[in-house]
Amino acid sequence: MNNRKSIYLIGVFLLCVSRLCAAQEITIAAAADLQFAIQDISARFQKETGKTMKVIYGSSGSFFQQIQNGAPFDMFFSANLDYPKKLEAAGLTEPDSYHEYAKGKIVAWALNDSRINLNSGLKALLDPSIRKIAIANPLHAPYGQAAVSAMQKEGIYEKVKDKFVLGENISQTASLIVSGAADIGVVALSLASSPNMKDRGRYVEIPSDRYPPIDQAVVILKSSKNKAVAQQFLAYVQSPTIADLLKQYGFDVNGKANR
Repeated sequence: MNNRKSIYLIGVFLLCVSRLCAAQEITIAAAADLQFAIQDISARFQKETGKTMKVIYGSSGSFFQQIQNGAPFDMFFSANLDYPKKLEAAGLTEPDSYHEYAKGKIVAWALNDSRINLNSGLKALLDPSIRKIAIANPLHAPYGQAAVSAMQKEGIYEKVKDKFVLGENISQTASLIVSGAADIGVVALSLASSPNMKDRGRYVEIPSDRYPPIDQAVVILKSSKNKAVAQQFLAYVQSPTIADLLKQYGFDVNGKANR
C-alpha cells in the first residue's frame, strides 16, 4: 500500500470516528442552578455509557426564546415549568418527554467576612450597611421572580428594590456576591451549597411558603438530531439514583423520580 492510499484510508477512518462521536453527543440547554449537579450527572452518565454531552448554562427565559428561534439544542432543563409547557404546546418537543425532575430553593447568602446578621432571614436585607443586593433578573430568571415574591411577602421589597444589581441568570448573580460587587444576595440553594460557594459564605434558607414553587422540568426538543441519546439521558435523569443526587445538591425531589 502506497503512502498516499494509507493517508487517504486514515483520513476516512478519522472522519468516521468523528461522525460516530458526534452521533453520541447531545447538546443541553440547562438552567444555571443546575451547573454543578449536571456536571456530576453527565460525568456519571458518560462513564456508564460512553456518551457525552455539551451543556450550556443560562436563564430559562433566554433559552426559551432561543429555542423558539431554532437554537440547536437536544434537551432543555428549565427552572420554570411554563417554558417547557409552552414549547410542548407549540409542538416543539418530543411527545411524552416532559418530566418534572426537581424543585429549587432560595437562600440569602453573604460572604463569611460580612457583618450582616442572617438570623432574621430576608429582613437581613434591611441592614443599613448594605449598598447592593444581587438577584437574578426577574424578567426572565425564575429565581429572580422567586426572590421578588419572597421580598414582597415579607413586606420589604419597596424598601430594598433600589439596591438591586441584576444577574442575567442565577449563576451570574452568585458571582456578583462572591466577587464583592454586591454585599448580599438571593441565590439558589444548589449554588450556595456548591464547592465554589459553600466554604466562602453563609446563608439562610428562605421558607418555601414565601414564594411560588420553583418547579423544574426537562424536555427533549423535536429538532434534536440525537434523540436516541437524549431519550437515554432522560431515562437516566428519571432514576432514583439521580433523584437522590439532586437532593444532595439542594433540590427538593419528593415524588419527582420514577420509582
